[in-house]
Amino acid sequence: MRTSKEDFDRLFAAAVTARENACASYSKFKVGAAVLTNNGHIYSGCNVESSSYGLTVCAERNALAGALCAGEREFKAILITADTPGPISPCGACRQVLFDYAPGIEVIMTNVKGSSATEDISGLLKYPFGLSELK
Repeated sequence: MRTSKEDFDRLFAAAVTARENACASYSKFKVGAAVLTNNGHIYSGCNVESSSYGLTVCAERNALAGALCAGEREFKAILITADTPGPISPCGACRQVLFDYAPGIEVIMTNVKGSSATEDISGLLKYPFGLSELK
């Protein structure tokens, strides 16, 4: 893990807090995420569900979008947490968006009990499609 213990603890606390605000009235599956910028700022997000399920926004994309809206463009790590037996992994859509905006980001997958696994986004999204393919 490249992230320091101090940064891990800050990210975990922010993600757990964000998870408490999740709007998961359909699935009852609450997820929290927190992204760490290269300059040390943390932005958190939770999943927000819609009755039109395709409009649901995951915690990871909400955290990243908040950082992007604040003008952040360089990211070190993102931590995701949920009440699962083991660490929770980002969905495919989140993997793609993370690759698009943070191609070198460290993805820290946890559960609320503190179990964790870490992987770079490139390890989670094999054969990515990105900006270079659009040129």
